[in-house]
Amino acid sequence: MKSSSERYGTVATLIHWTSVALILALFALGAIASDTENVQVKLTLLRLHVPLGLIIFLLTLFRIVWWWKFDEKPKSLPMPIWQDRFARAVHVLFYIVILGMSMSGIGMLILSNAGSVIFGGAAAASLPDFWEYAPRVPHGIGAKVMICLFVLHAGAALFHQFYIKDGLLRRMWL
Repeated sequence: MKSSSERYGTVATLIHWTSVALILALFALGAIASDTENVQVKLTLLRLHVPLGLIIFLLTLFRIVWWWKFDEKPKSLPMPIWQDRFARAVHVLFYIVILGMSMSGIGMLILSNAGSVIFGGAAAASLPDFWEYAPRVPHGIGAKVMICLFVLHAGAALFHQFYIKDGLLRRMWL
């Protein structure tokens, strides 16, 4: 269950790949909901987006506690120091952006009272325009930053796996 010096443990691996799937789903649902004019479609998408956002928030908190209290990360693969520091910075930024997007999403729900529409059965026509609420801007910026981080992270992993051929992806697989 725990990580070794050579590879990530089952808990860390499951958290990682579950997070990947949820974040991709959240991005797709949020992007489509943001672009649609159909209130019923938007409401349906938000009924998925909001709980998944809360799940990724809780999963990220669990992940931080897991690393901090119960597990140790495997030792770094041999690489130039700038690459190691850059990788660490990307991971920290992932946590910051995920937590920030979670807070801005919760802020939008509270300020707009959209929770009563999304989950309480209020009329779909009363779904607010989220752009009227301050947390919407950082939420949108966070989505763009998350895409950049995802591209950097996945690109680096694929570079290591297929160009350097150091087996990096095996370390984070079941």
